[in-house]
Amino acid sequence: MMDKNPPRTWWRRLLPRQPAAGWTEALRVSFGAFLGIALTGLVSTAWLGPNGNLPLLIAPIGASAVLLFGVPASPLTQPWPVMGGNLVGAVIGVTAAHWIACPLIAAAAAMGGTFAVMSALRCVHPPGGAVALTAVLGGPHIAALGYSFALVPVGLNSLLITFLAVAYHRALKRSYPHHARPAPLPLSLDPGDVDEVLADYGEVVDISRDDLEMLFRDLLGRMQRQDTFTRNKF
Repeated sequence: MMDKNPPRTWWRRLLPRQPAAGWTEALRVSFGAFLGIALTGLVSTAWLGPNGNLPLLIAPIGASAVLLFGVPASPLTQPWPVMGGNLVGAVIGVTAAHWIACPLIAAAAAMGGTFAVMSALRCVHPPGGAVALTAVLGGPHIAALGYSFALVPVGLNSLLITFLAVAYHRALKRSYPHHARPAPLPLSLDPGDVDEVLADYGEVVDISRDDLEMLFRDLLGRMQRQDTFTRNKF
């Protein structure tokens, strides 16, 4: 019998597997990101008024938009990580730029400090690192803002893009802020086992432990139903 899952060639191993969501979901995400960035820019401009020296949109908000609209179930993409991570990156980046004369050392210190504080505050958000680097390397206009950079544009952009993501996902009847769905079957699984497995794994995985437990229960339920169907058939 021919193997339904032949080994992948070496060059295919370099590519991630095709996402299960498909092109329809990709179009929804693209449209959501378009609306999020467009409306964030428009509202920021209306809020602040015309000011040629003030950036109305910062580049890291583009990365936040990809996460907010593309992977809304990720623990790194919930409202607190988005707001907290970006604000932490701004404050630490401005501080590093102010106290460290060498831009390279300041950028490295800002990046390391930002991740440490985000971890301590449980608000890890990858674009927060980009915000920190922007605060250090963004040029004289950013430097002139000082700590107000953390509020405008970083805080304002982050608040608007998060609010728009909540509205967009709720309009599509999606869960955001994300909450894991109830497990489909009451299978015997000690929640502590999930925590132990994650601890033994030893690396950060981009999925919440509640979602992981729900998916595991769902898989076990499907296996049990398939096993029951096979026994009844034969």
